[in-house]
Amino acid sequence: MPRLRCGRCRVTHALLPAFVLAWRLDAAEVIGTVITGVAGGRCGVRPAAAGLEVPYTTARGWCRRFAARAPELGVAFGALTVELGGDAVRPPADPARFALAAIGTAFGAGCALPGWAGLGPWRFASAVSGGRLIAANTISPWLIVGRRRFMPPVPPLPA
Repeated sequence: MPRLRCGRCRVTHALLPAFVLAWRLDAAEVIGTVITGVAGGRCGVRPAAAGLEVPYTTARGWCRRFAARAPELGVAFGALTVELGGDAVRPPADPARFALAAIGTAFGAGCALPGWAGLGPWRFASAVSGGRLIAANTISPWLIVGRRRFMPPVPPLPA
């Protein structure tokens, strides 16, 4: 059973709001802005962190976790896009850019559903991943609405 640490207490079951990523102190939009800048190729980690007044080492950790999970996230969000009725994502060569594109297209497809458009892409990504978008533990609680899974299981990549 996954455990979430909240200060000094341990919580075994928790429903995280969309603006929160598990085990992270900063909001999903702040983390997403840094990841978008770095993985999208606009800037390095230091300028992205400085622009949002986030410690460099913290931002570096976010980018490393995103890069490590990028292939899995790209496939999962690409499948979610198709499940929601969007067009399939053509993967760029770089896994991190593929994951960014897949998150963006999944959010675009999700905007057709009531209530999702107001979240923004990073709150959307946090919500459908159960807050574990860049968590070290890759086992995610699947968000199921009716008989649909919002983040389909992805087979592990070969080592």
